[in-house]
Amino acid sequence: MLNPDGVYLGNYRCSLMGFDLNRHWLDPSPWAHPTLHGVKQLIIQMYNDPKTSLEFYIDIHAHSTMMNGFMYGNIFEDEERFQRQAIFPKLLCQNAEDFSYSSTSFNRDAVKAGTGRRFLGGLLDHTSYCYTLEVSFYSYIIGGTTAAVPYTEEAYMKLGRNVARTFLDYYRLNPLVEKVAIPMPRLRKEKPPPYKHPLLRGPASNHPNGKGDKKSSVNHKDPSNSF
Repeated sequence: MLNPDGVYLGNYRCSLMGFDLNRHWLDPSPWAHPTLHGVKQLIIQMYNDPKTSLEFYIDIHAHSTMMNGFMYGNIFEDEERFQRQAIFPKLLCQNAEDFSYSSTSFNRDAVKAGTGRRFLGGLLDHTSYCYTLEVSFYSYIIGGTTAAVPYTEEAYMKLGRNVARTFLDYYRLNPLVEKVAIPMPRLRKEKPPPYKHPLLRGPASNHPNGKGDKKSSVNHKDPSNSF
């Protein structure tokens, strides 16, 4: 919970000081964004600890207009990494009736440059996967039906349990899915903008930097057709 003061006041997006915290991951202020600053330093510390394997980062948010649960992922120049990040949301879709893989998308839009998912996707190496899990404020539609089912507290908790169940499935299936070839869509060739971080160990190909990001507003709904 990175926005306790804002949520206490009834805000669903802004902190007590009026900041949209999920747009300040690039350079969080210890004074204005203390929770982001602390978590970012912790993640960098874990990432540079050889005894720690940091494999997943999932930022959980409510969505004010779309229905169901869905995910945002990143775009990478490494096609294998791009393919493999589709596995977790596909498994989650099998476990959770309210999760929509068709609404899941993979992008590096300029307006999302300061999000945790975008920043950490550029900081961490190819062994790590960063997502935003969005869940509707209102309702979800089960596949094959047209009726909207209102979300309840229990339904939200059930989705959380299904996320945990998906981690179990992911690690049980990991040796199997590594052998499966996942078809890739045709991507527009883009040169990733340069990015350097004093503690960076892995590639930062999806991190925006200045002018280069204005030309990289790419959105891909499905990097794979099967797994």
